[in-house]
Amino acid sequence: MTKIIREFRTIGLSDVGVVGGKNASLGEMIAHLATAGIRVPDGFATTAFAFQYFLDQNQLMPRLAQLMAQLDRNNYSNLMAIGAAARDLILQANIPDIICEEILAAYKSLSGTAPIAVAVRSSATAEDLPTASFAGQHESYLNITGDTALLKAVHRCFASLYTDRAIKYREDNGFEHSKVALSIGVQKMVRSDLGCSGVGFTLDPESGFRDVILLTGVWGLGENIVQGTVMPDEYYVFKPTLIQGKQAIIQKKIGEKAKTLSYASDPGAVAQTVNRDTLPEDRERLVLSDAEVLQLARWGMLIEEHYHCPMDIEWARDGISGELYILQARPETIHSSKKKDNKVYSLIGKGISLVQGEAIGNKVATGIARILQSPEEAAQLQPGEIIITGTTSPDWDPVLKRAGAIVTDSGGRTSHASIVAREQGVPAIVGTGNATMKIKDGTVITVSCCEGKTGHVYEGELEYTTIVVDADKLKLPQQTEAMMIISDPGRAFELSFYPNNGVGLLRMEFIITHAINIHPMALVHFDKLNDEGAKARIAEITRQYEDKQKFFIEKLSAGIATIAAAFYPKDVIVRMSDFKTNEYAQLLGGKEFEPEEENPMLGFRGASRYYHPLYKEGFSLECAAIKMVREEMGFTNVKVMIPFCRTVEEGRKVLAVMASFGLKQHENGLKVYVMAELPSNVLEADKFADIFDGFSIGSNDLTQLTLGVDRDSVLVAGLFNEEDAASLKMITMMLEAAKKAGKPVGLCGQAPSDLPDFAALLVAQGINSISFNPDALLKGIANIIKAEEQLYPDNKTLPVLL
Repeated sequence: MTKIIREFRTIGLSDVGVVGGKNASLGEMIAHLATAGIRVPDGFATTAFAFQYFLDQNQLMPRLAQLMAQLDRNNYSNLMAIGAAARDLILQANIPDIICEEILAAYKSLSGTAPIAVAVRSSATAEDLPTASFAGQHESYLNITGDTALLKAVHRCFASLYTDRAIKYREDNGFEHSKVALSIGVQKMVRSDLGCSGVGFTLDPESGFRDVILLTGVWGLGENIVQGTVMPDEYYVFKPTLIQGKQAIIQKKIGEKAKTLSYASDPGAVAQTVNRDTLPEDRERLVLSDAEVLQLARWGMLIEEHYHCPMDIEWARDGISGELYILQARPETIHSSKKKDNKVYSLIGKGISLVQGEAIGNKVATGIARILQSPEEAAQLQPGEIIITGTTSPDWDPVLKRAGAIVTDSGGRTSHASIVAREQGVPAIVGTGNATMKIKDGTVITVSCCEGKTGHVYEGELEYTTIVVDADKLKLPQQTEAMMIISDPGRAFELSFYPNNGVGLLRMEFIITHAINIHPMALVHFDKLNDEGAKARIAEITRQYEDKQKFFIEKLSAGIATIAAAFYPKDVIVRMSDFKTNEYAQLLGGKEFEPEEENPMLGFRGASRYYHPLYKEGFSLECAAIKMVREEMGFTNVKVMIPFCRTVEEGRKVLAVMASFGLKQHENGLKVYVMAELPSNVLEADKFADIFDGFSIGSNDLTQLTLGVDRDSVLVAGLFNEEDAASLKMITMMLEAAKKAGKPVGLCGQAPSDLPDFAALLVAQGINSISFNPDALLKGIANIIKAEEQLYPDNKTLPVLL
């Protein structure tokens, strides 16, 4: 009966039909990746033959088939009763002695002199295929010690082939129940209950962006992540710079980790765990060090390379030995096997936001909100309604497949609700905190996941549009680069799939207002703040930072690095901050550092701030963030642009101040551009060209200042016209001067997408690049290509399909 047991080290991917995908993958990693330093806990597996022998000896197959034949395949109204009856049949049967004997012999060989704690996991023989993950469909039991407890756990795993969710999963995916067998993996326990654990993806699970690794982690057992019970820590690692040996962690986010799942006192009991409140000091610190994050990321890359596809991994750190382990690895099933949904969703206007949380996917859905407390309330849900609940588990699967969208109080990007939403292709918002309290049952709501990483649930039915972007059919212009204008790092990975030549304008103001929201000078002079209310709020926001300035540098660098990673190695031109004084004053602590001006548009803004005593120390933090992104993280594709630089002398001052802060022009390839948005920039273009590496025309400000029109004034806004002869002359002069000086020149603005003739003028004048907002990019590219075809009839590009 040697067919009953297979040790992990003797199996591999070719044995999926014998031991299931999960166990085959464990054996594959032990056999082929241990030499690369990847630690996988040892163990053994029962085979599909053993399960079939168990069924045959107890004559269970005919009775199980009879039960499955009675299943209501229209509404699945009797699913729970059929599932319970099938499990009861299996649990009432006896496991043959020969199977028990071989399991216990293998357990003794694994344990040595004294019984050890093991994990007992189910692995279906059709499991973890590229088109079906089976993740979470069957049961696993942890911290099992002793012969009796082990055999009991194996028996329960056998019965879990007929959980309600597993039955429904096989029905949905076309698997014949009788042709799916169960293998049991028995694996040495990693004491993550005393340490930490988590989940990882070797791509971004939302966008499918392949150059990053996402890791999430919690204290204790990882079930809290899967069930969405807590908000985990989150890390993004950039693969290309990880290979280069750079500091490749581009994002770190501390989750609240309110609970820690650990084992109950009886180590021999089956599935005895307790979810305790996490200590306050542990909630405030990351579960992994930077070195551990990078180690797991390197392992993830090795596993991905070995399997030749993106991977979904589970990891754990033993709280006794302190060592990291990989517990599971399976092919990522969403982006690996399905054609990317190329629909781009946009809301028409905004409504009242009821709650917000982590956006899963990039879609929009409207429908009736249905608050459910448990899967037993499934009958209340009509197809297409939006589930509002606290959290979900695999028991919810049959219910979730009828939902038009999913909203949960808790959970993160790797929670069960998130995984199911991606598989079903429906939007989800997780970790709202209070959706079940704020949203009324039976009301119409709109779930929006198209606004970046933060998703919103809006009151009522909002209108939205969709356009189809087929990147395979879209071609870029051949003479003029089409670049993007980006503010939100949360959309960077998604937008990277658009046709583009890089980012011509990264506005850092969005990152400052959304990720930081504190005036940089209030962080520099935190101890001297007079506003006690603002000081208390800043202290709370930055509580994990003894050095308040470091908070600003890390948050700003993370936002910039995320966008730089999305478009790497293409250029990403970062404009240094261009808030007006009234805008800066709105940041926390800002009122103490900002003068009041009658006309902030023409006042203390842009370059004038950077060397001035009122802001110079704040500018040093911006420079430190850029330096970190370029030198420590390795994003040398980041360039810098100086806005609203009134005079050449002012430009020299800014460059000198930057150099004093360690950001020296041309060092490590750093290029510094200047915004051409004032008439003085055009009239003195040759002199500006002597000190800067290129120009970017800001057509909005240049038109405004050429015509003397405040475009925000209702009374004169009608006079604002980028096609006015004076404005066009300014732009033409700028293009000619830059060309004469041999410096690249681009333009950032809406006009080239709205006005084909305007785009044609720029192309005819030999502009190097035009940058567009994402919603105008495709139309802008079409205008450029049309202009190029007219100018260069012998060098046609393919038309853009909109």
